[in-house]
Amino acid sequence: MFVFLSKKIAIPNGIKLRTVAWDNDQGWIACGGEDGLLKVLKLETPPAAAASAAVAADGKKPAEAAATSNLSMNQTLEGHTGAVVVSKWNEQHRKLTTSDQYGLIIVWILYKGVWYEEMINNRNKSVVADMEWSKDGSRICIIYEDGAVIVGSVDGNRIWGKELKQVTLSHVQWSPDGKSILFGLSSGELHYYDGTGTFLAKLPVYCSETATTLKISAMDWYNGSNGYVEPKAPCLAIAFENGKIQIMRDDKDQSPLVLDTNMRFLNVKWNNFGSVLAVSGIQFARSAQGDEKEVSVVQFYDPFGQYLRSLKVPGKKITSLSWEHGGLRIALAVDSFIYFANIRPDYKWCFFAQDVLAYGFQKYDQPETTIVYWNTRTNERHVKLVNKLSIMTAHGEYCLLVSKADDGENHILTVANSIGTAIETRHIPFAPKIVRITKTHVVAASAEIILCWQFRMPPKKSGALEVIRKKEGGLKDRMFHIDDVGDTVNLEIPLLNLETTKNRNTSDPVTAISVSDSLLIVARQSGTFLQIALQSISLETKYAIPIRPQFISLNCNSSRLAMLDVSGVLKMLELGKRAGAGNNGSYVAANSVVEGGKLFDFERKDVWDIEWATDNPESFAIMEKTRLFIFENNVPEEPITCSGYIGSFDNLQIKSIMLDELFKEPESPSREHVVSLDSRSLREARAILTNVSLQEALNYVEENPHPRLWKLISDSALEKLELGIAQKAFVRVLDYKGLQFLKKIEKLDDKDKQRAEVAAYFGHIEVAEKIYLEMDRKDLAIGLRTQMGDWFRVVQLIKSGGSGDDVMLEKAWNSIGDYYYERQRWAQAITYYLQGRNVEKLIECHYMVEDYESLEKIIYTLSETSPLLVNIAEKFVTVGLCDQAVSAYIKAGDVKSVIDICVQLNKWNMAVELAEAHRFQGIEALLAKYAAELLEKNKPLTAIELYRKANYCQKSARLLYDLAEEEAKNGKNPLRIKKFYVLAALEVERYHQLTKARKGGIDN
Repeated sequence: MFVFLSKKIAIPNGIKLRTVAWDNDQGWIACGGEDGLLKVLKLETPPAAAASAAVAADGKKPAEAAATSNLSMNQTLEGHTGAVVVSKWNEQHRKLTTSDQYGLIIVWILYKGVWYEEMINNRNKSVVADMEWSKDGSRICIIYEDGAVIVGSVDGNRIWGKELKQVTLSHVQWSPDGKSILFGLSSGELHYYDGTGTFLAKLPVYCSETATTLKISAMDWYNGSNGYVEPKAPCLAIAFENGKIQIMRDDKDQSPLVLDTNMRFLNVKWNNFGSVLAVSGIQFARSAQGDEKEVSVVQFYDPFGQYLRSLKVPGKKITSLSWEHGGLRIALAVDSFIYFANIRPDYKWCFFAQDVLAYGFQKYDQPETTIVYWNTRTNERHVKLVNKLSIMTAHGEYCLLVSKADDGENHILTVANSIGTAIETRHIPFAPKIVRITKTHVVAASAEIILCWQFRMPPKKSGALEVIRKKEGGLKDRMFHIDDVGDTVNLEIPLLNLETTKNRNTSDPVTAISVSDSLLIVARQSGTFLQIALQSISLETKYAIPIRPQFISLNCNSSRLAMLDVSGVLKMLELGKRAGAGNNGSYVAANSVVEGGKLFDFERKDVWDIEWATDNPESFAIMEKTRLFIFENNVPEEPITCSGYIGSFDNLQIKSIMLDELFKEPESPSREHVVSLDSRSLREARAILTNVSLQEALNYVEENPHPRLWKLISDSALEKLELGIAQKAFVRVLDYKGLQFLKKIEKLDDKDKQRAEVAAYFGHIEVAEKIYLEMDRKDLAIGLRTQMGDWFRVVQLIKSGGSGDDVMLEKAWNSIGDYYYERQRWAQAITYYLQGRNVEKLIECHYMVEDYESLEKIIYTLSETSPLLVNIAEKFVTVGLCDQAVSAYIKAGDVKSVIDICVQLNKWNMAVELAEAHRFQGIEALLAKYAAELLEKNKPLTAIELYRKANYCQKSARLLYDLAEEEAKNGKNPLRIKKFYVLAALEVERYHQLTKARKGGIDN
C-alpha cells in the first residue's frame, strides 16, 4: 500500500485540535479542540472514474477532480465552553456525541441539513474519559475518570450505572457482539465486564518486560460490521505508553501479537474492514547533521502485525485520527490543522490476457476468497473460490495465485488461465512475500529463499531438449538461499532441496524481485541488486545502489530497471549490456556481461504504481498521487488526473482500472471501471486526422513512427478510400492481411462496393448491409450476412423477396437449427430443422426430447434404402422400445438385426415368429443354448418362461413335468406338485391349440 498527504484544512485563530471523528455513513467530519471549538465539515469529491472517462472521451486534461476535495459544509456548533476532548458518531441513528474537559456531554442531531443540539448531560463530578456506541447504535457507554460508568440508550434514558471503586478509567470499548465491555484503567489494567456491569475477568498485558504496569495510550476493537480478512483474524488493539501494541483475536486470546512501534503518545484506529490498523505517534528521527528531533508519524499494519507503510506528518503531535468509510482516506488532527491522507490499498488483482481482470475479495459470510475472472471486452465472468488467498499476479496469458495450504505451513502456487482453470500447481515449504510469473517460469521469494519453478517449456524449444527434460524427470523446481549467492560471476548458485530445506535467517532480506524470460533481478534491503541468469541460476553481476527498494520492474527487453523505494521515490537503472540482449531475450552466458550499469539522473517522488510499455523499452507510465505520467526516454508528458491502477500499457494506450470503485460492489463490475487513456502522440495524431488532413497526419506519423499510429493512418485512409496511403501504412506495419484486402477492393469497379467492403472490414456490418441495399444488391447483402454467420438476418432478407433461392433458405434454416442444437435447446432446433428438412438432425432432437412418437413417424417417411432407418432403430433399442425398433429394421431389410434385438430384449415369441416368417435358420439352437445356460444356473422357472414366450410348449411342459416329479421325490407340498402337473397339462393343451391353428392357416 501507499499513503500520501492530499489536503490540509486550517482551523481559524490557530485553535489546537483535540479530537477528530469521521462519520462512516454520510461522510461528516467532526473536529473538536480548545476553547469549546466544535465544527462539522463535509468533503465533496467528484467520482474519480468520471474524471478519467473525460480524459478518454475528448483527450483533454480535465479539471482537478480526484486530487482535490472542496468543503460542501462547514458548520460551527456552539455549546461547549471547555476543550472538546471526545467525539463519537452514532452511524445508525445519525447522531454526534461530544464531551469537553468539564464533563459536559452534548448529543447533536441533523435537521434539514443543519446540526442542532438534542440532549445535554453534565454529571458535575468528574471528567468524561471516553465513550463508545455499541455496534447497533442502541447503547452508549460513558466512563468518567473517577470510576463512574453509565450505559444509556440512544433516546437518552439511563439503562444502568456503576461506580468502580478505587480505579481511574481511561478507555472503553464494546465487544463486537455488543454483549461485553472492556475498560482500560490508567494503571494499565484491562477489566472485562458483561453488558449488565458484572465483572468477568482481568485481561493479561503482554507488553511490559518488567513487573511494573504501563499506562494505556489507546484502544480500538473492530466490530466486524464489514466482515474479517480471514476467520479469527485479530481485531482488538491496545496501545501502551512504551510504544508497544497488543493485538488480540478476542478477550480469550492467550497468545496475542506484540508490536514495538518505537513511538510515543500512541493512538490507534482500525479501518472499517478490520484490514489495516493505523497507529499515530511521535518518533525520534536523526537529521543529516546528526541532530535528533521529534517527528509525527502514522504507521500502518495489517491484522497480523505485518508492517505496511509509514507516513510523516508536519506538526508537533497527532492528537487524533479517524478513517473514512471506504478505507481510502484518513483524517489526522495535528496542532491546529486537519490533514487528509489518501490510501492506495494493495488489492488482490491482476490484469492479463489483454482484456481479463482477475480480482479477489472477501464476502461477509464466507471464509474463502471469491475470485472473479472478468473479460472486460465480452463482459463474461467466471467465479472461483480459493481458501486463504494471499497474493495474485499475472503475465501474458497466465495468472498466478498464492494461497496457504490447510496444514498452515506449506503454501500453494497455482497457475491459472483467463477463465480461472488451474493449469499447474506446486506446494512450497515457505511463505512467499513476492511472486512473479513469465511465459514459462514462476519465481517466488521470501525474505531468505528464492524458488524458480519452470511450469512449462518454451514453445520453440528443440525436441532434443524436451527429451533431456523427460529423462531428468520433467520440469523441476530450483530453490536457493539468498546468502548462498557469492561474488563470483558465472558460478552456478548452490541449490537447495525442497524436501530438506530449513529456513535460515538473513541480515539482508530480499525486498523485491523482477523477472523476464531470461533474467532475474533480486533486490535486497541494503540496496544490493543481483542480476541472475534465469536458465542456469548463475550470477551475472551485482549493483550497489543507495536506496531501500520496495518494488522493481524490468522493461520489455531487460535493458532498464525501475526501482521504487519505501518512501515512494522512483529511480532508473540501465543494466550492464548483455551480448545478444536484443535477441528475443535469449539466455547469454555470464562471461559476456559487461560490468557496471548506469544510474540515470532521474527521480520522481510520491510514486505508487509503475508499468513499462510492452512494445517500447524506453516508455513507461507511473502514478504520482492522483496524476498519471507517461514517460518517453525519461521525459514526461503532461499529467492526466486519475486515481486508477495501471492495468496495461501497450500500443500507446494505458488501461486504468478503477479498483476503488470496483471493490465497492465487486460482484457487479462495469465497463466504466476500465478506462483507456491515450498517450500524447496518439492523441495528437487523432486530433490531426480530425481537424486537419490525412496527409498532415501521415507526415506526423512518419516523424513519430509507431505501429499503432500507422494502424490509425491505415484505418483512416481506408475509410476515405485513399488506397495508396493505406497500402503504405500496411507495408510499414507488415500487415499482409491488410494488403490482401486492398488487392480485393481495388478489383471492385464501384466505389459503393468498396465502401461496403471497408465497413465490413471494420466490423460495421449494419453499415455495409445498408450500402448494399441502397445499391439494390440484396444478393451481396445476403452473401455478407452468410459470411458473418448471421443466419437469422439471412432468412429475413430472403423472405423480404428479390433474392435468394430455396437451397439458400434451407441452409439458413438448418444453420439456425444448428445454433440452437449446439446450445442444447432441442425443442427450438426442431422447429428450424423441420423447415430445413434436415431429417438426420430431427432424429437426434426428437431422441433428446424423448418424443418417440414423432421419431416413429419419421420411419414411414424414409425410403427403404435410407441409412437413417438403422440409426432410428438403434435409438429405440437404447430405450427398450422393441416394436418400433423392429419396424425400422424390417423396413431397412435387416432381419438378422431384428431377431438379435428381439432376443436382446427378451421378446422370444416375436423372435421365433420373425425367424419362421423370414426363414431365418439358427433360432432354435440359440434358444436351446440360452435355456441350457439357465438350467445350469438352477433357474428352471426362468427357462420355462423362456420356452413359453417362444411358444415351445412341448419343452416347457417337459420341464414342468420334470419339476413336479422332482418335488414329489423330495416330499414337498402336494398342492405345489399338483400345480406343476396342471401347468404341464395346460402347456400340452396350448401346444394342440397352436398346432391346430397352424394347420388351419395352412389349409386356408
